[in-house]
Amino acid sequence: MISLIAQVIYQVITILIYMIVARALLSFFPQLNSSKLSVLLNDVTEPLLKPFQRFQIGGAARAIDFSPIIAIIVLNLIQSLVVRPFIGF
Repeated sequence: MISLIAQVIYQVITILIYMIVARALLSFFPQLNSSKLSVLLNDVTEPLLKPFQRFQIGGAARAIDFSPIIAIIVLNLIQSLVVRPFIGF
């Protein structure tokens, strides 16, 4: 039972990582910001990225946002250190 729950959590984290990557790629196409996919990605990933958005380089107009990279690293750490040991349990 614990293994099944761990596998589900592992897959959810994987999906979240892909959603963060998709959001970051869509940010290069501002004309797609109002699409339903973009709105869905923003709604799901915003709570994950918000704590890390203070890590930016540059001014307000040309800031480089590292929050997706940091969020992906944190999610990978959670996957590797917390969830993965329970999958083979």
